[in-house]
Amino acid sequence: MPPSNGMPRSVFGRPVAPRAKWRRRYAACLIVLDFVAAVAASRTVVALFQDADAGFWDDRVLGGAVSAFALVANLGVPLLWLAILAGAGAYDRRALGRGTEELNRVVRANIAMAAAVSFLALGFKKDVSRATVAAIIVGLLVYTVIVRIVARITLRRIRRVNQRASQKVLLVGRLGDALAVHEVVTRNAGAGLRPVAIHLPHYPRTGERVNAPVPVYVGWDLVPLVQQLRADTIAVCGPASLESYELRKLAWQLEGTGIDLVVVPQVTDVTGPRIHVRPIEGLPLLNVEEPTISGLSLLAKSLIDRIAALFGLIVLGPVLVGIALAIKFTDPGPVMFRQSRIGHQGKAFKVWKFRTMYTDAEQRLEALRAHNESDGLLFKMRNDPRVTPIGRHLRALSLDELPQLINVLMGQMSLVGPRPLPTEDDDYRGDVRRRLLVRPGITGLWQISGRSDLTWEDAVRLDLHYVDNWSLVYDLGILWRTVRVVLDRRGAY
Repeated sequence: MPPSNGMPRSVFGRPVAPRAKWRRRYAACLIVLDFVAAVAASRTVVALFQDADAGFWDDRVLGGAVSAFALVANLGVPLLWLAILAGAGAYDRRALGRGTEELNRVVRANIAMAAAVSFLALGFKKDVSRATVAAIIVGLLVYTVIVRIVARITLRRIRRVNQRASQKVLLVGRLGDALAVHEVVTRNAGAGLRPVAIHLPHYPRTGERVNAPVPVYVGWDLVPLVQQLRADTIAVCGPASLESYELRKLAWQLEGTGIDLVVVPQVTDVTGPRIHVRPIEGLPLLNVEEPTISGLSLLAKSLIDRIAALFGLIVLGPVLVGIALAIKFTDPGPVMFRQSRIGHQGKAFKVWKFRTMYTDAEQRLEALRAHNESDGLLFKMRNDPRVTPIGRHLRALSLDELPQLINVLMGQMSLVGPRPLPTEDDDYRGDVRRRLLVRPGITGLWQISGRSDLTWEDAVRLDLHYVDNWSLVYDLGILWRTVRVVLDRRGAY
């Protein structure tokens, strides 16, 4: 039984809310998968290296029935790996299935594993093969990351299909703040947050109508309400939602219930290393650092872009030639389409694309203005009659964008970044101009978030989010998700 103040005596005794037991089941599945990954890594190394058992040749255990190397490779390494993963927080419920934090903890565990294996080999005076140790460390990382990604994809698919394995959230705060949070967390069902109700701190004014997509409560005690709703998370939205002493009292009341308490700051679209909590005399200060778009990371991004572009042009050369011939033989006119775009720091450049429209597309544009489906600077039409038959297939798979690797090689574009728009520099005013702080990209956040189905406001918001939170790891994540989005053909027209 928990003590009188509700706090469990150990971390293992922490209760779980009724609807959040999926976390333990998911963590248990990860433990099994990580163990299998570790065994697979060991078996792979044994198969690849003839001298993998160096240092264990004459050692036998269990009455001579089993070699010490087989026991270490098939049981010792996997169990040590699980222990280090747990110590690095790779099974922490706050990191599972979210962003890059889970994978960062796996990487930290891998570094700790390398140190642990080296220390044990030194302590037991085993002259093990250095190549074997390096291979097992790399194998553990690769296999574990693969199974974690597969598990995460499966979890997100479950959340999108039947809304299971999600946190049921009670939003607490003023209606405007709560609705803003509701819009953000429901934008992506795979994130695992599902608002079930809103609790207002005050009754609405006389005659004021309350319209919300979920039930709205007023005047309830929060703990009984969240238990009645069978929710597992309370999200306090906005600074005026609860007084400081009320928030502290609520945290005390939730001890021992298994219910999470989340405070939503007013700072939005700022993530990652830019945010730090700096406590001063018991006051938690949220320190927001300015975005870093320079230095060694930017130089590395530029080098990676150009090397990848050169490699891509060489490898995809036959594909590019095939597409060019298909365009030439199916429709008269040039194979390539070049148009002026606004790039980094407002500098104009000519973008390379395969032509997907008839040659008189520009002349026919004015007649189609009334059918524009976009609310921003671009003209978008789902069934645009100016697009050629082969152009529709190229657009669906984004193959028309491949020649932009030339722009990347020339330093005018990047693999990842905001899309370059066919507009004038004067059109970039106000917040939109922040898009020009980085090089435009072949792919970006808006491509993996809906592409042409997005509103102009959402596209700008995603581009600004990328500019404010850019990192090399972020770029890799976007590239990975781009492959899936392109294959699904979502929002491409």
